[in-house]
Amino acid sequence: MRVSIVTAGSRGDVAPFTGLGQRLQQAGHQVALAAHDRFAPLVTESGLEYRALPGDPVELVRARTAAPSPEAAQAVFATFLDELGDGVLAAAAAGADVLLTAFGPAPLARVVAAGLGLPSAGVYLAPGVPTREFPPPGWPDGGQLSPAGKLAAGREVLTRTNSLYADVLRRLRARLDLPADAAEAPDWPICHGFSPAVVPRPADWPVTVQVTGYWWPAEPPGWQPPAELVDFLAAGPAPVFIGFGSMTPDHERLHDVIAAAVKRGGVRAVVQSGWAELGPVSDDILVVGDLPHDWLFPRTAVVVHHAGAGTTGAGLRAGVPAVPVPVLVDQPFWAERLHHLGVAPRPLPLNELTAGTLTDALRACLDRPTYRDQATGLAHRIRAEDGPAAVLSLLTQL
Repeated sequence: MRVSIVTAGSRGDVAPFTGLGQRLQQAGHQVALAAHDRFAPLVTESGLEYRALPGDPVELVRARTAAPSPEAAQAVFATFLDELGDGVLAAAAAGADVLLTAFGPAPLARVVAAGLGLPSAGVYLAPGVPTREFPPPGWPDGGQLSPAGKLAAGREVLTRTNSLYADVLRRLRARLDLPADAAEAPDWPICHGFSPAVVPRPADWPVTVQVTGYWWPAEPPGWQPPAELVDFLAAGPAPVFIGFGSMTPDHERLHDVIAAAVKRGGVRAVVQSGWAELGPVSDDILVVGDLPHDWLFPRTAVVVHHAGAGTTGAGLRAGVPAVPVPVLVDQPFWAERLHHLGVAPRPLPLNELTAGTLTDALRACLDRPTYRDQATGLAHRIRAEDGPAAVLSLLTQL
């Protein structure tokens, strides 16, 4: 079967699908992964066919941030969505028997699949279906809501999403000669690629919606750690990891915060530069670029991160305590989940992060064995799961 997977966004929105795609190929399917051009090497090095989607997520973030007004920022995003719709259609039309889509491009992919007569399904990295059990990721102060309020909030998120996509969807339907209610089946299947030990499947989700276990990024072929990293790890006690992935905060302020916290906490640190281009300077700090988290995290004492879905999962898999520093969208959800699971102290939102709060959080993770004990136990459960197996089963049904 020719399987086309569509995703959009940052590296964390792409990497899990490389591992999922490899597993599908090992089962005999042909897999193409559509993503932005900056991630083409990530896809092809995994042995998957790459299909290009327009737009650059880094430039999109910069353009929206630089927009002089909310209306201008919205216009930037509308243009991005319009181009993305064309890209999803082209990627699927290049050859597919089934279309799998991440949450971001899902409204577009569902319409495209309907127009091309393809079966489709969601492959989501964060909860994407309303429930009474927890508020939707990204909802402010969701913990204060009643069960009915949580369900209503989840439905409101979907309504807002549909509103954002309304214009491009209308154009896509017209182009594909589809009625206005096309691709709105309530029993559309969705697989969520995270562990039920981290987020148990809500009882009120439809039977077609699953929580499968994580889909881990493919291992880069022939990858070897940089010699300076190997030397740094061997030169002292296990360092802490600090990285904020695709977030683009004020890196000058973060340089000072990180350097001071490392010194005050009496720790060594591996700092990932990321999109923020972090580069604090200290004898006890090594700055690195992109590295496989599955190799690095087990060699660290604590992971400090933005609580993106993929980085959160990698830290849990490694069995290492976390200091979540959420910024936006689903990150506060995962940050709170880490704290709830007992593997992290209370989240430190990035805009409130100081050298003092970071130092205290690091020392809490290092000085209280309960955090590492909880992380170790949870890691054993997560590693025993087979997330891609449910997707393979779904493909057979489709």
